[in-house]
Amino acid sequence: MASTEIEALVQQLARLPGLGPRSARRAVLHLMKKRESAFAPLLAALQTVSERLVTCGICGNVDTQDPCAICADPRRDARSLCVVEEVSDLWALDKSRLFPGKYHVLGGRLSALEGVRPQDLSIDALVARVAAGGIDEVVLAMNATLEGQTTAHYLAERLEGYPVRLTQLAHGLPVGGELDYLDEGTLAQALRARRPVG
Repeated sequence: MASTEIEALVQQLARLPGLGPRSARRAVLHLMKKRESAFAPLLAALQTVSERLVTCGICGNVDTQDPCAICADPRRDARSLCVVEEVSDLWALDKSRLFPGKYHVLGGRLSALEGVRPQDLSIDALVARVAAGGIDEVVLAMNATLEGQTTAHYLAERLEGYPVRLTQLAHGLPVGGELDYLDEGTLAQALRARRPVG
């Protein structure tokens, strides 16, 4: 059995998304074994980020600078704006390096069940960015959930009348996905969005 302090560390790590008690315990054991090469650098990195963490005043990304590295990058196409629900969505899309533009993080999605209303999200800031001009396309990159699609529909209504092209991510079959493993909603969306061959 480990000391109270070590158990407290295991419990803190187990609270992180994707880590349960067993994987947290393994992580702690690894860190203890590799104290100099893993534990100390991890502590230093956590301390640095903890002290410098800010939310970008332009897009809502989380970074150690404001504006964030994406908004400050002059190589980004400022005419294309991709709207996402959460920072994790921004990071996932940006990691793909397929979108050359800038982003806007809503901070969630509309949900009557969870009591999330338009004023709870960064929608007014999005409309203000579009109204300021210089944006030609707004990509609505909402998740393929009922709430995500409701949010996309609401945003489309709010941005109606502005001289921007509204697009939405395609949904359907994942690359390498087998039909047998897909849920009915994904299959239905794939069938509705089918296109001609060739």
